[in-house]
Amino acid sequence: MKALAAGIGVVFLSPLLLAGTAMMVASSADAVQTAAFSSGCLTDIDSGEVAKQVSKILDGASGKDVKIKGLDLPAEQVPNAQTIVASGISLDVPKKGQIIALATAMQESRLRNLNYGDRDSLGLFQQRPSQGWGTAQQIRDPVHASEQFYKHLLKVSGWQQMTVTQAAQAVQKSGLPDAYAQWEGLSTALQKAIAATFPGAGKDKVDKAPDKVKEPAASTTGCAPSKDGSGFGRIPEGSVPKGYKIPKDADPKARKALDWAMHQLGTQYQWGGNCTDSHGPDPMGRCDCSSLMQQAYAHTGVTLTRTTYTQVNEGKPVSPSKLQPGDLIFSRGTASRPEHVGMYMGEGLVIEAPRTSKPVRITPIKDWDILAARRVL
Repeated sequence: MKALAAGIGVVFLSPLLLAGTAMMVASSADAVQTAAFSSGCLTDIDSGEVAKQVSKILDGASGKDVKIKGLDLPAEQVPNAQTIVASGISLDVPKKGQIIALATAMQESRLRNLNYGDRDSLGLFQQRPSQGWGTAQQIRDPVHASEQFYKHLLKVSGWQQMTVTQAAQAVQKSGLPDAYAQWEGLSTALQKAIAATFPGAGKDKVDKAPDKVKEPAASTTGCAPSKDGSGFGRIPEGSVPKGYKIPKDADPKARKALDWAMHQLGTQYQWGGNCTDSHGPDPMGRCDCSSLMQQAYAHTGVTLTRTTYTQVNEGKPVSPSKLQPGDLIFSRGTASRPEHVGMYMGEGLVIEAPRTSKPVRITPIKDWDILAARRVL
């Protein structure tokens, strides 16, 4: 993924290639800062200071007074880095893979979602529609671009034993194969700072040995709601099944929460997304399963904690055979530490933000392996 010559025809020659007979033209996306390039790496990265500055940006600072060595436009670059890390976590990509992705995006685009590049290269990773990375519109979606990078990286045999630059080059096949290394220090600091902002990040692998898992006192196994949703037939993703209406006897706050959640139908899942602007351009404004529950109830004046692991302790337990609209139901993992949550809608239906690459949708409860259920009203 070579990049386009920057600006109005200014050409940068890579010192890494001066020893050879060939010379490579690089763009503003591939060009490196003089100080960093001459030394081969970006040195003196203070991880603690990076974390402090990243927090300012993620808390809404304008970026005017934020200083991160190596980032000229932190207000733009940090949210893009956040999307890359969140996408990696959602796909269970190890920390090293996230660092490789950040270093790659730093080299290819300076963590900017570019609408230009060499030939048809676009986006954070300068991926090309003509090379099968997706349509131009898809590549300009930071989530799609990140997921595509990770999927290609995970197919590289032995990538975890490679250096950052070797692994990045195996995916990118760049004309500047050694240039990724200079961003390893900054990328490591960014990954650490951003991952720490996500609830439960790095804690999703639990020991499920029977003697180490404490199950709730009220077992829900062997129970099922009276309606399983099968009567609605196949439900197109992102749509309300024909004939469904929120039950009239539903609690008023449950009705309001369900109505708000249904207005998010069709928006794309984003692991770690806060669900505050699921229809907006920022991927981190989209919903994951627990933030959809949290925000739906926040709009009714009910406060829920942020993660599935903690929401399973909210309110009071309820048997799946006695579910009411607005109840939270949990699946995947264990009953004490479930990995997924949805909201019961009545009529045997559940609204959920399912997983990466899938939109907020309605599914029949027959498709759920219910581990626990909670009533929060």
